[in-house]
Formats: sequence, structure tokens, C-alpha cells
Amino acid sequence: MSFVSFVVNAFYLNQKPVQHTVDQFAQVIRKARARKQPLRIRGGGTKDFYGGELTGDVLDTKTYSGIVEYEPTELVITARAGTPIAEIEAAMRERGQMLGFEPPHFGDSSTLGGCIAAGLSGPRRPHAGSARDLVLGVRMLDGKGSDLRFGGQVMKNVAGYDVSRLMVGSMGTLGMLLEVSMKALPIPASETTLCRENSPGEAIELMNDFAGKPLPITATCYVENRLYIRLSGAEPAVRAALGKLGGEEVRDGRAFWKQVRDHQLDFFRADQVLWRISLKSTSPPLPLPGTQLLEWNGALRWLDSDAEASVIRDAATRLGGHATLFRARNKSAGVFHPLGPALLKLHRRLKGTFDPDGILNRGRMYSEF
Repeated sequence: MSFVSFVVNAFYLNQKPVQHTVDQFAQVIRKARARKQPLRIRGGGTKDFYGGELTGDVLDTKTYSGIVEYEPTELVITARAGTPIAEIEAAMRERGQMLGFEPPHFGDSSTLGGCIAAGLSGPRRPHAGSARDLVLGVRMLDGKGSDLRFGGQVMKNVAGYDVSRLMVGSMGTLGMLLEVSMKALPIPASETTLCRENSPGEAIELMNDFAGKPLPITATCYVENRLYIRLSGAEPAVRAALGKLGGEEVRDGRAFWKQVRDHQLDFFRADQVLWRISLKSTSPPLPLPGTQLLEWNGALRWLDSDAEASVIRDAATRLGGHATLFRARNKSAGVFHPLGPALLKLHRRLKGTFDPDGILNRGRMYSEF
């Protein structure tokens, strides 16, 4: 047997148990559809707190794990949905690369599928792109149990939708992710974090001013009257920026940004009512009761407040933004910002196309579907 034949045969032998797992998933979905029973797609469970109801039998993705293909020279990595994010990041780190959207983990068992389904991005998002920006393609099972591939080198769009990106942030309501292809980015050669004291208004003005200049800024965070700025890139560029920005260097900046990413700072408490508010970065400080933490040059505002949901959402709407009830025991006000008629119609059309019987993660985004 030639070497090439050996490699090809080994590949297909290795794929048989993998395809068997996919076939089992598809069978579970088809049976649930026939019985009109909801299914709850779940990976590591680190984001169970996020979103609406958790109903239905659990469809566990962790059994479908592993890196499918990694081409460092092409800056592309493909992995199965049940793969731990930590495992993916470790493999990339060995090759001097990283996931640019700096996905939040919220726990050691965080999986790729959960990160993409939640659609959350970390501190680097404004500077390197969001999860949606960096996803190249997906393989998925829809609510009929059909095995579909979109994006990447296989299929771009169907019916006018960029499906691979639609899956980002869909909370598993459109399909079960099987595999995800993502763009990789080089790890910066040098990184330093600065800290300075400012008022909220001053911090917003400074963040936006810095964002308009050729500075190697890759993250900003304002909390407890202190503005933190991360500089990343070639060492000469980072050193030059230090002299322009001023402030004190943070001893362990890497640990600080990990705490921001995974909500481990004192600001984030497990028992708090936490709102995630998206606004224009130049928006003034929100006139709402409670304490706030600002990220993304001011475009992302975390609010710890017991104010009425309508008060918070009205304030966000007046500034052209929207508010998500990120963490709370009582979610009767709805987790995600209410949809207008046009968006509601679009969501229903998408749900009807990919999950016509409404069995996948029912109620996880909106109670209507």
C-alpha cells in the first residue's frame, strides 16, 4: 500500500465514528420533530445563565469534539462544536496565533459551539472584529435533521442569507452547530496595559479620541473611576504609544483582561441583575441608577441596576442602542431587546426555514419562537 493510500484510508476510517455521531444527532432531532418535543442544545453549560428558558431534553454536543483542520499559514482553523475553547486556544498559541474576537469562557468547560451560538466577543472586539466577523463557515444540523454546510470553501449564501454568520448569536434556535471554521490572527509581539484615573465623561471622550489616532490600542475598560488601556503590537510601537498616553503600567495586564473577559472582576457578582447595553461609543454616560463598567471605547456598557426594565431599555433606545438582560433570576421582562415589526417578521421567517416545528432551543431568544 502506498503512503498516500494509507493516509486516505486512515482518514476515512477515522471519519466513520465521527459521522456516526452526526447521524445519531440527526436521528434525535428527527424523532423530536415527529413528536413535537423541544430539544435543548448544550455544550459545556457555561452560558446556561444567558438567554431565556431552558426547556426540552438535552442534546449534548461535547461528544462531537476535536480540531478538524488547522492551517496556520492560511490563518484558518476548523473545529467541532464540542471542542473546549481552551483546547483550541492552546493549539493556536503553540503556533503564535489566537482567536481575534477573544471569546469569553465563563468556565473551564466552555465549548466552541456555545461561544459561537451565544455570539459574545471579548475586549479585543472593536479592534480585531467580532465573532460574526471572523467566522468563515459552519456545518450544522437544522430542525429537520438535515446535515448542512455553509461558507468557507463549500457554499457561500442561500436564499439571500449568509447562514454561517446567521448562526453566530442565534442561541441554537436555528440549528445545532457541528463544525466552525474561523479566521486566526497572530499573537502580538508585545503587550502592555496602562491605567489612569478619570471621570466617566472624560473616559468616554478619551477612548474615542484615542480610537481616532494611529495607536496600537486593542482593549479599553473603564471601571471604578479608572480607565484601563491595552496596547499590543510591535514593541517599538507599543513603547512609543506609552509616552503619548500617559498613566501607570499595570503589573499583570494579561490577568486583568482575562478577568474582564470572563466577568471575574469585583464589579461582576453572581447574584446581580446585570444589563448589557450596546450604544454608539460617543454616547454620554447613561443617566441610570446603579454602577457601570464600560468597554469597547464606550460602545458596550455593563450596568448593575435594579431599575425597571422599561426604564433601562427606554434610555438605551433614546441613544440609538439596545439593552439585553444579561444575567438575572427573574427574566419576565424578556432577555433580549424587543423586536420591531420588520425584524420580528424576519426572525419568524428564519425560524420557519431552519426549524419549522420550533423544537430547537425553544424560547431561548424570544417567547414567540
